[in-house]
Amino acid sequence: QVQLKESGGGLVQAGGSLRLFCAASGSIFVSNGMGWYRQAPGKQRELVARITGVGFTIYADSVKGRFTITRDNAKNMVYLQMDSLKPEDTAVYYCNTVSNWFDWGQGTQVTVSA
Repeated sequence: QVQLKESGGGLVQAGGSLRLFCAASGSIFVSNGMGWYRQAPGKQRELVARITGVGFTIYADSVKGRFTITRDNAKNMVYLQMDSLKPEDTAVYYCNTVSNWFDWGQGTQVTVSA
């Protein structure tokens, strides 16, 4: 079973940037679409960015134009570049497949101050 570990979160002021990292302990097959999810307090987990094995990307409207998802299949890594951050981006961020989820990792906290 693949284990996922997210990192790169932190505290940043509005307008700032962060880069998140997702490391998989096993092979993320090219056929696995991967995504970044987030969960804010009191809200359901939502998918904010997804990428196919060959690099096609889709973003939630709330992050479109500000977030960029990429992946490195050789390194079993998925990344999320977050620019122009807003307070409403504050959440715990997770990576996982877009279907047939692996076990969820611990996530990484992103806090954006006004």
